Amino acid sequence: MKKELLKGLTKEQIEKIKTCENSNDLLQLAKDEGVELTDEQLNAVSGGCGESTSSTCPKCGSDKVKKEKHGNGFFMHNAYTCKSCGYEWDD
Repeated sequence: MKKELLKGLTKEQIEKIKTCENSNDLLQLAKDEGVELTDEQLNAVSGGCGESTSSTCPKCGSDKVKKEKHGNGFFMHNAYTCKSCGYEWDD
């Protein structure tokens, strides 16, 4: 997640965010913490309607990345898999 989307969160909340495995975990964490997400944050978590700029693996830096759409039709997000190291992440 982009650093500017973490503004206003405590260090403890940011550490908890790092343990989330998907956007549903992140949304539940925000609810549990009583954090009201901005429109920009909700857009980032749900996948929004814009294209992601995630074209390189955050773990190894490879540009050999496979992009897929995931979700239930209402809350869609992009999921990525690095073809070099196998790392998986969502945007």
